[in-house]
Amino acid sequence: GLQAAASKGFRLQMARPSSNMAEFREVFAKAKHIAIITGAGVSAESGVPTFRGAGGFWRKWQAQDLATPRAFARNPSRVWEFYHYRREVMLSKHPNPAHIAIAECEKRLSKQGRSVVVITQNIDELHRKAGTKHLLEIHGSLFKTRCTSCGNIAANYKSPICPALAGKGAPDPETEDAVIPVEQLPQCEEDGCNGLLRPHVVWFGETLDPYILAEVEKELELCDLCLVVGTSSVVYPAAMFAPQVSARGVPVAEFNMEATPATERFRFHFQGPCGTTLPPALARHDSEIIS
Repeated sequence: GLQAAASKGFRLQMARPSSNMAEFREVFAKAKHIAIITGAGVSAESGVPTFRGAGGFWRKWQAQDLATPRAFARNPSRVWEFYHYRREVMLSKHPNPAHIAIAECEKRLSKQGRSVVVITQNIDELHRKAGTKHLLEIHGSLFKTRCTSCGNIAANYKSPICPALAGKGAPDPETEDAVIPVEQLPQCEEDGCNGLLRPHVVWFGETLDPYILAEVEKELELCDLCLVVGTSSVVYPAAMFAPQVSARGVPVAEFNMEATPATERFRFHFQGPCGTTLPPALARHDSEIIS
């Protein structure tokens, strides 16, 4: 059991998180509003490169060297090469059992009057590809663009995204920059605009979309079960989502390759690849009534 002490409205969980799947399944069977927070770990098994941590380089740069407004202003050609490479890689990737388990769970529970929302830090759209409908992409998407002139946001699945980027973006450190003129980089197609497009992703130093954050807050206040899947729980503000839910007494289950700085705040922790641990956790429970 959990030993809890209330202090100024917060519940301090003193016991270690449980890894009892049967106990989690009982909680899952009763939950009406499930929030699932996902990060890079859920896509790792699909072969998606993260460009974070040791060895996470594209040419000689890490993501934080390229994914900034300053880097784009200084060298939009190089930044677009980086994102073109990532887009092309993602077009060849597929959802893994973790993505599919989440999507199937959402579809099944919706028929029972229960809801599942996925709040993801990922920009790869693999949740969408798996069939997830109720999806909040807090960091944007590789397959959306935003005009730097008129601000128009549009879905864009072109391959290549513009003729000048065809065959460009190779990650090898010896590859020379393509140095594509700005007017040949992706351009806005709104009538009379022709502004330079940028990826519609949240870069380092930028704030999250307040509308998306408001939606996230609403869902977290509503949820009666929260899953944290494949995220290190160190990237803010997402790192605070699950601890805030846990602080009001809602069960939180973490599915990750290793313990994180937030693990001790949660009721459950299941260690291992998400594609292995998540499907049995979200499978149909015996008590579910399927019409």
